[in-house]
Amino acid sequence: MAVLARMVACPLAIEISKGAVGALPGLLADGRISAEGHVAVVVGPGLGEEVVAEVEPSLANCVIHSVSGGSVAAALELVEALRDGSHDAVVGIGGGRTLDVAKYAASLAGLPMVSVATNLAHDGIASPVASLEDDEGRKGSFGVHIPIAVVVDLDYVRRAPEEQLRSGVGDALSNLSALADWELAAEDREEPIDGLAAAFARAGAEPLLHRQADLGSDAFHRTLADALVLSGLAMAVAGSSRPCSGACHEISHAIDALYPQQASHGEQVAVGALFASFLREDGLFEVLDAALQAHGVARLPADLGLDDEQFSAAVVKAPSTRPDRYTILERLDLDEGATRERVTSYVDALDH
Repeated sequence: MAVLARMVACPLAIEISKGAVGALPGLLADGRISAEGHVAVVVGPGLGEEVVAEVEPSLANCVIHSVSGGSVAAALELVEALRDGSHDAVVGIGGGRTLDVAKYAASLAGLPMVSVATNLAHDGIASPVASLEDDEGRKGSFGVHIPIAVVVDLDYVRRAPEEQLRSGVGDALSNLSALADWELAAEDREEPIDGLAAAFARAGAEPLLHRQADLGSDAFHRTLADALVLSGLAMAVAGSSRPCSGACHEISHAIDALYPQQASHGEQVAVGALFASFLREDGLFEVLDAALQAHGVARLPADLGLDDEQFSAAVVKAPSTRPDRYTILERLDLDEGATRERVTSYVDALDH
């Protein structure tokens, strides 16, 4: 018999609404995740502790684990704690670093993970990827199980700093550049494109292209949350970060390596995506630039605290961060001098 469909890993439940955290205990039971609340709740600094205080009375059998930072060491320490107990699932509550630690630890411990996001800074809230630092502060990406449920409480998101929202917008919009790079790989190397993964990635990003920049509204927060969740699903469908990661992320990884903790991930990939679109000359540059401007997201190296020389150095290093990935950077194969010329032209184009 012919195969008529394929199985796609995705969360059992996705809840994006005001007051979603209060419904977490019911979601766990109704989703057959943990009827009696035997879960390990992983919380980071900030709003995560406040969320725990809200849900703990309804999860009488939960065990609270506090984590700090987004490192491999923190995740491995959490794994040992998880193995000492008996849990139906891991519930990660907080920002991206906390969720990545929880995702990685849950995967190693063989437990399903529920993602409860208190901000919308990047697409890690629903992705099968964890970005963690090693002992020397270098970031690496690790494949993990996709969350079994995703909860975004808009009441908490509304209280997050606007720079976190701008970071999330930058991460979501960078999908469009990543998809254009994937198409280059198909043209030059006959790399297959997963149409469903590409559709998810594009469907999340495009509503942000022309939306009014009302960063404080629930409607905007819902649109951004949908975009970040769809990015996660795109990666799950593709089995890699390919639909959401091209030259934009290569440049961001290089910035992380050369200039650690320079800027947020989302704003770095936004600048990387805009520069890559400038190099491709495919018509995306003007549209993407207008959207980033409208939302107040970084566009220039200076917006990241980098001068043109530093940004050029990151562009030169970028291809080495993902040797298996083919993007506009690999197609052009620019040397240091040519890269510096392109960066100067790019900055001039935006300044004028």
